[in-house]
Amino acid sequence: MTHNLYKFMMENRKPFYLFFRRCIHLKRKFLLQSDLWREFEAFGETETGAVLRDSVFEELIRSAQVAAIQEPWMYVSFRSGIAKWRFLRFHVKDVVFDEVSVARFLSFQESLVSDDGNAAEWALEVDLLPFNRGFPRLKETRSIGRGVEFLNRHLCSVLFAGNGEGNARLLRFLQVHKYKDQQLMLNDRVGHVEQLQQAAREAVEFLESRRPEEEWTAIAHDLQALGFESGWGRTVKQILVSLNLLIDILEAPEPNILEEFLGRVPMIFSLVILSPHGYFGQSDVLGLPDTGGQVVYILDQVRALEKEMRQQLYDQGLDIQPEILIVTRLIPDCGPTSCDRRTEKVVGCRYARILRVPFRNEAGEVIPHWVSRFRIWPYLEQFTLDVEREIMAEMGHRPDLIIGNYSDGNLVATLLSQRLGVTQGNIAHALEKTKYLFSDLYWQDNEEQYHFSTQFTADLIAMNTADFIITSTYHEIAGNRDSIGQYESYSAFTLPGLYRVVNGIDVFDPKFNIVSPGANAQVFFPYHDRERRLRELHAEIRAIIFGRTNSRARGAMGDDSKPVIFAMSRLDHIKNITGLVRWYARSERLQQTANLFVVAGFVDGNRSKDDEERGQIAEMHHLFDEYGLEDRVRWFEMQSDKNLVGELYRFVADTRGIFVQPALFEAFGLTVVEAMVSGLPTFATCFGGPREIIEHGVSGFHIDPNRGDEAAAQMADFFDRCREEPDYWETISNGGIQRVEARYTWQRYARRLTTLARIYGFWKYVSNLERQETRRYLEMFYSLMFRQLAERSH
Repeated sequence: MTHNLYKFMMENRKPFYLFFRRCIHLKRKFLLQSDLWREFEAFGETETGAVLRDSVFEELIRSAQVAAIQEPWMYVSFRSGIAKWRFLRFHVKDVVFDEVSVARFLSFQESLVSDDGNAAEWALEVDLLPFNRGFPRLKETRSIGRGVEFLNRHLCSVLFAGNGEGNARLLRFLQVHKYKDQQLMLNDRVGHVEQLQQAAREAVEFLESRRPEEEWTAIAHDLQALGFESGWGRTVKQILVSLNLLIDILEAPEPNILEEFLGRVPMIFSLVILSPHGYFGQSDVLGLPDTGGQVVYILDQVRALEKEMRQQLYDQGLDIQPEILIVTRLIPDCGPTSCDRRTEKVVGCRYARILRVPFRNEAGEVIPHWVSRFRIWPYLEQFTLDVEREIMAEMGHRPDLIIGNYSDGNLVATLLSQRLGVTQGNIAHALEKTKYLFSDLYWQDNEEQYHFSTQFTADLIAMNTADFIITSTYHEIAGNRDSIGQYESYSAFTLPGLYRVVNGIDVFDPKFNIVSPGANAQVFFPYHDRERRLRELHAEIRAIIFGRTNSRARGAMGDDSKPVIFAMSRLDHIKNITGLVRWYARSERLQQTANLFVVAGFVDGNRSKDDEERGQIAEMHHLFDEYGLEDRVRWFEMQSDKNLVGELYRFVADTRGIFVQPALFEAFGLTVVEAMVSGLPTFATCFGGPREIIEHGVSGFHIDPNRGDEAAAQMADFFDRCREEPDYWETISNGGIQRVEARYTWQRYARRLTTLARIYGFWKYVSNLERQETRRYLEMFYSLMFRQLAERSH
């Protein structure tokens, strides 16, 4: 393309010069993709500019992401496809261009926002690429997020290459398996690979003469004499499957057989899940600052994991119970919540507990009050040390797996896993970097409120030290052809005055795995499942939706015969609930068709502790006053009773209503899944996870939160079509239910996550997945950069 562009530019110098001049005369340092395209379209309508249309340059402009401008230069980043970047600079007066490195592009950006003209020349550069040379890496974009499948194929072919080393390492791996002092899998009667092969054959021959339902206790003596210990299965039938898989691997290993075998090996008995920020509790917390979907996600995750782990351990023939600790922050001044209790049993579990550890200041004093997730960085080092002691006291041993959540939990997981030598998994939930425009370039403007410099540094460290990363969607990793992924945004960026990253995270790294969560099937189920419906709550729900204004609600719907538009989330800028209210207020057509019901935050701003939420509360009241919405919109404070919320979705479905998720960006969208499986036709943001969850026009609809009028028209069109086609509402409703039941369940999630942990644990043991060089580099970066930034975020 570069050659064709040069030739085309030389033949059409005048229109190129005028287009570049047009961009410069906007007097803006940076132009976004939409800005560049708008200017190109407008210029293409002119007589001079028409020649640029349908050309190699139009093709290039369509892939443009950001233009940085300082006359006579215009630097532009282009993304021609997923994770495919190039950087060009154009000299406006001479009408020439050349390709530049990512470092040069970032340096030019820095020069536009920095007062120090030399800062860009001497900036600290972070480049992790040299540490990953020779490490297995995906090549195909369709393989992104399927890291464990690739890793299994690659390492299986390398490790079991015919010299016997792979089999020897597999033997050593099986020999080290213990639970406390109990030896598992193999005893000392098996000393080398040939003995293992022979013992396996003899064991299979012996087991084939026994009844399939016989259990380990009946055959233990005979198998122990051959060198086998418990862990291969509970029944003869299960043990035979495991041993035959082992024989196949030793003879001719294949990735799928190895994965199936490792999925049957007892490796995960205890795990720690970290979620430091917010109010982590099981009731009366949703809607409090920094407290929302992540809490619901983790509680449902833990219930599913415990159930799966118990079943797996039982099937492996072990009378061992799993142990799960959710580690979060203890908050003495926590109001009516339970966040001041050190431990709390997880409802619906037998062996899962919440362990709360307080934040302490440098003097060792407990911090009694809530601290924003953007300001907790100075406390995390001491928190990590305290958590380590508390875990060891509770469990009596180190866990088998540590899972971090969000930026703060992932950083603590990094520090803790390094100290304990434990496999680490990360779950971001939402990376703030892509939520706020130019949050990296203008980090200093947001530092007092958000401390993005500290958070982005923590993200970079945690991403690159994790053994594996769980994401809910492909989009979360690498976006799509038109938009950048959350993790992809960390591949190259700059924090002017601090450092620039030229090679940060690589989305082709096999550590990325898509494991989508689901909705709690006991709580969220289709509206037409009449026997399970909680009709006893309907009077209360009717009062919530159609009641009068009070201290917990504003607005009273005048016509309760209309279908209901339902939205529910935290009340912050990104969730965009105020945006939805504004769309509705400006659409006469939508107001005539349906009522709007939103559940979000507090109605009384004095009850909120969060500055951003208070601002959104004030904006909500302003919208009610400005548009006179008292008889068309009902605003009720956030609900924490999940059973009531589940019936709320179904109640709205009874009105033939819809659910709307209007966020400016949503990493996954748990409420989207909940609404869909309840049978509520769902309209959700096209930015983030909902783009993958919903098949547009089949199982729901995508809306652009930046085009509110169009979104409102989409909803009105839907209601019009439902009136014209009585079956259309049910068609979309059923499409949503089927989509969730096929792809988004906690049972699938738990089974996949435990399998991933086993496979990464195996490869970490038998190969160089530790990446010690990268870890040491990042430890230095942590000490020299992160620690000083954390100190500044008090």
